[in-house]
Amino acid sequence: MAEVIWGLATSHVPAIGAAMDSGKTREAHWKPLFDGYTPAREWMARHTPEVVIVVYNDHANSVDLDLVPTFGVGTAGSYAVADEGWGARPVPPVSGAPELSEHLVGELIDDSFDVATFHRLDVDHGLTVPLSVCWPDPGETWPCAVIPVLVNVIQYPQPTAARCYALGRALGRAVRSFPEDKTVAVLGTGGMSHQLAGARAGLINEEFDRMFLQAIETEPEKLAALSREEYIRAAGTEGIELIMWLVMRGALSENIRRVHDTYHVPASSTAAALALFEDLGAKGTA
Repeated sequence: MAEVIWGLATSHVPAIGAAMDSGKTREAHWKPLFDGYTPAREWMARHTPEVVIVVYNDHANSVDLDLVPTFGVGTAGSYAVADEGWGARPVPPVSGAPELSEHLVGELIDDSFDVATFHRLDVDHGLTVPLSVCWPDPGETWPCAVIPVLVNVIQYPQPTAARCYALGRALGRAVRSFPEDKTVAVLGTGGMSHQLAGARAGLINEEFDRMFLQAIETEPEKLAALSREEYIRAAGTEGIELIMWLVMRGALSENIRRVHDTYHVPASSTAAALALFEDLGAKGTA
């Protein structure tokens, strides 16, 4: 049977990828952020899964804003890196896991989630930057297959935090019901607090962010109870991306161990963070 072995919450700020691609990670502005990643990267290199599920949002690069599904799952055998207006990032294309993807789609629909399926999809920084956070030097291929799970956090009404947490729980059940032996990790991406436009452009709420970093481990139900308006008030219009962390948390068992976390302000104009959790339930200790 497949098992979820760890989960990662991480920001997917495009400037993080740009700093890596242009060799700026040791510059004064970026060094504290990338130093904070080091312990997590070392641990993940020793615990590389066969498949990683990346929960992210497309930034109008592959999904036309005329038709934005609330939730979607990629089922392709491979995913090209999107050209976001200045050329595609110099990272490998993404290999899919079609059999597991199709299984997840069927199980989620049977669990009352009406997900869209993407048989063809170019993936933007929302997915490739988290992969680079995990594996900064992939060479010609990423070390594992990838299943994209898309969440609408751009167009109102976005799904509620409670619905995202429930999706994560259903996703975890679906993974564990897959009959083949597979090790799976789940990435929840986006955030932390930031707002890119309007009167509050540049907003960062460190108090809220640090509360969220703690509660995602011990009190996810508290975070799931917050309304979308409460997220936007506290974390900014783009800070609502944090609901995607709850998909990751829901996919894990109740028995988890925090491996590492880090918090940095700012990465571009965003509060950036990482939190890595080992799922001990996958070891039969839940």
